[in-house]
Amino acid sequence: MFILVSTVMTWACSKPVDPDVPFTDEIFWRRRAHPNFKQHIDLEKRVVKMGKTNRTMFSTYVVASGLQYGLGEQLFHFFFKTSWLGQEQEIPVFGDGSNIVPTIHIRDLASVIQNVIEHQPKPYYLLAVDSSNNTMEEILKAVSSSLGPGRVQKRPFEEAYLTQELSVMEMDSLLVNLRMEAVHLKELFSINWLCESGLVENMELVICEHYKLHHITLKDTISQTIAQLVSFSSGKQTCASLLEDHLLVKVVKDRLMSNPCRNQGFVLDGFPKTYEQAKELFYSEEQESEDGTSQISSFSRKIMPECVLSLDASDVFLKERVMNLPERLVQEHSYEQEHFLLRLDRHRENNMEDESVGNYFDELDTTPLYLEISSSEEPDCLLLMQKILDTLGQPRNYGPSCREVEEEERRKAEERMKREEREGGAGEEEEEEATHRAASWDQWTGGLEEMRQQEEELLEVQSVPMTIYLMEHVMPTLTQGLMECCTAHPQDPVDFLAEFLIRNNPFNY
Repeated sequence: MFILVSTVMTWACSKPVDPDVPFTDEIFWRRRAHPNFKQHIDLEKRVVKMGKTNRTMFSTYVVASGLQYGLGEQLFHFFFKTSWLGQEQEIPVFGDGSNIVPTIHIRDLASVIQNVIEHQPKPYYLLAVDSSNNTMEEILKAVSSSLGPGRVQKRPFEEAYLTQELSVMEMDSLLVNLRMEAVHLKELFSINWLCESGLVENMELVICEHYKLHHITLKDTISQTIAQLVSFSSGKQTCASLLEDHLLVKVVKDRLMSNPCRNQGFVLDGFPKTYEQAKELFYSEEQESEDGTSQISSFSRKIMPECVLSLDASDVFLKERVMNLPERLVQEHSYEQEHFLLRLDRHRENNMEDESVGNYFDELDTTPLYLEISSSEEPDCLLLMQKILDTLGQPRNYGPSCREVEEEERRKAEERMKREEREGGAGEEEEEEATHRAASWDQWTGGLEEMRQQEEELLEVQSVPMTIYLMEHVMPTLTQGLMECCTAHPQDPVDFLAEFLIRNNPFNY
């Protein structure tokens, strides 16, 4: 048995008899392929022909798959990523968006192939599409509503060619307009569909859990809420401490229920502060069970955190830390001594052993990770951070795109070339400097030697008259006195020599 998984793009140029009547796999012989998918339809025909030779010995099937989604298929990835990252206020719809796009979840496609293998049906050409018949605009609106801003914007299809993340074949697929019905699947197989109603109706099943977290603080959440409410426009100076608990809880809960937080995750920093706030924040009156019925639940699974970190420190450490903070930070966070001590006492009081926020999560089998901070030194902080990362695990999120990887590699290559040029230039400069230093040394030593010779010659010239004078008037008498001293061996040779010179002075007339 041989099964060829093809694509509905081999039907892309087929002309319907009636626009409201769907194409079915019973009339596959009328299909007309898109110009860029001619090789696909040729391969389909070749596989069908091979199977007609002797089906008892070798049977072949062609499964024309709808545009695939789920588990990382790339056709809709650009729109999922754009919505997920939240960098665009509106998700683009290239063209008018009214074209009907036949789709199928990759797991449903696998079920179809499994049924073909198990049942070996008589028809050898089968369409593998779900029953959705959604338009491109409907699909992208669902993606935007579930992951992104909730709005779409129609743009000329030519702009799609400016998007480097979309290949030519993907852009051709986005333009397909086919209303299709998989008749053979319904008649011959009993498939346990995962997404029979299509991508739009099963968006929650398609969204994968990722690890891009939103940092949620009480101050920022209140500021954003006030900015969005016209009725609060005159009260932008309102601070968290002036709002009642139920308002604080409502503001934070609305933020946690937003699409970015529910889909990508969040880090809730500094709130809830008390057991009662935690209970009210995560309380859920009704929850839908697996069988579709409603049941009472004490907490909302949609916003309940998977991991809770509890950082604690001694009062002495906290006081010393505040005392060493710059004055600007003290003023910004109201860490003046009186205010800080009051807040610290209130925190200790609100988190007694039996009524702490940690106890609330313990009761729900979400055991917090308690971390004691005793030092502000960098090595200790790094060890603490490593412990947190080991608990949370590796991040799961979009990595850089191919274009970003290429740009990063090009940037690194340019930096490497510049560094090598600098190092090469520095080497040449060092060599030139060494040569110049050696030449200067030779010149200096040569000049020094020449100066020494000149000094010796000058000293020699200046010493000639003195030598002549001493040899003529002093040395004869001095030499005779020294000889007499050596012969007599007096006890005081210096005094003996002095008396001899006085007695024998040739200038005493």
